[in-house]
Amino acid sequence: MNSARRSSSSAGILMYRRTGPKLEVLLVHPGGPYWRRKDEGAWSIPKGEMDEGEDAEDAARREFAEETGVALPGPLQSLGEVRQRGGKRVLAFTVEGDIDVQTVKSNTFEIEWPPKGGRMQAFPEIDRAGWFDLPVAREKILEGQRLLLDRLAELVSQPGARPAS
Repeated sequence: MNSARRSSSSAGILMYRRTGPKLEVLLVHPGGPYWRRKDEGAWSIPKGEMDEGEDAEDAARREFAEETGVALPGPLQSLGEVRQRGGKRVLAFTVEGDIDVQTVKSNTFEIEWPPKGGRMQAFPEIDRAGWFDLPVAREKILEGQRLLLDRLAELVSQPGARPAS
């Protein structure tokens, strides 16, 4: 983790792809022991905290690369801001793309585990990624990020709209 001061905001990217008539989105499952057995309502867009004063799009690209191992070139399109249950502000972007979820490689973080056990252990920031159609994604994604799915659906269904690719 960068030693620069972190802000109370996060930035992330909701990647999507079209498979025939279906729209699918890429979601990631948080790693670590707390999330191990959680599924519905636990998945997220690849995102992370912004450094103080950092540009949101730059932070979103950095976090996407850290959590998936994939660097995204080209333009992103804004999906605006949402607030998660704990009050965290998430600035989100979208891009059309396709990555192989079997090859996703996340960076790691360390925590004391088990708690008060005196031993630090490393865990991946995300333990898996998946492509989900919008109805399934609505069940999987954190409640505070569901609005991003609605915004994406509206964006890509607008006649003449050309989402970033």
